[in-house]
Amino acid sequence: MQNTANTPGRLFVVATPIGNLNDITFRAIDTLRNADMIACEDTRTSLTLLNNYNIKKELISFHKFSTKEKAAELIAYLKRGRNIAFITDAGTPGISDPGAFLVRLAWENSIKVVPIPGPSAVASAVSISGICEQGFVFLGFMPAAVRQRNNLINKYFITGLPVVFYESPRRLLNTLGALRQSIGNTGVFVFKELTKIYEEGISGVIDDVMRKLKQGIIRGEYTVIVNAPESRQKDTASIVDRKSLLEAAALVTGLSKREVYKKLFTKK
Repeated sequence: MQNTANTPGRLFVVATPIGNLNDITFRAIDTLRNADMIACEDTRTSLTLLNNYNIKKELISFHKFSTKEKAAELIAYLKRGRNIAFITDAGTPGISDPGAFLVRLAWENSIKVVPIPGPSAVASAVSISGICEQGFVFLGFMPAAVRQRNNLINKYFITGLPVVFYESPRRLLNTLGALRQSIGNTGVFVFKELTKIYEEGISGVIDDVMRKLKQGIIRGEYTVIVNAPESRQKDTASIVDRKSLLEAAALVTGLSKREVYKKLFTKK
């Protein structure tokens, strides 16, 4: 898989299972087997996956605490015509996982970045929620700081779209409580340990979901989808309806949409 001396190598961003080791693509396995080096978040965690598929490769640790010098070493390796497969502990690198900095550096150095798609917790949760067909907002991990968390709530939970985020077991109830206080008792999905042995999904309004959570043990990794509050959905729908009305009226009358708006919605 090594390139010629004058041709830079390629950085393969490889998605790996978020739980079940069978959730890996043939292409991902082939890429890992043929790469010159595998950069991974934690070598011990990655060895479990690699050993399962009998993949023997040089591993180098690269995570969110890695220095710029470490990233520069990987770029230099790529510039020598070698190919690197980059993986994280689980899921798709660069989605609420380390890796974005390395990818940006590769682009800046004219190194080809190749996505090897596969598992992602956000995509898995959205696909079984049944409420995101018109789009959604993804926030990654909610901030630990209360003020930053509340700022996100005030900024992104008013769009009229479902909002998806990751949350730790320690902060899950506090975050749901903050949402209840800010946007009301709207519908929510809480997915625990997706694709793993103790996978579980809970749905309902926030009060009911919090009550169910308190009845069990809160541990593991959580993906949360908050449905847009009904009032926000109506507000968004009315905006879309008004826009359609303006466009239709302008087409029929020959007036501009601004002129139509003044005639229909501006008080005399």
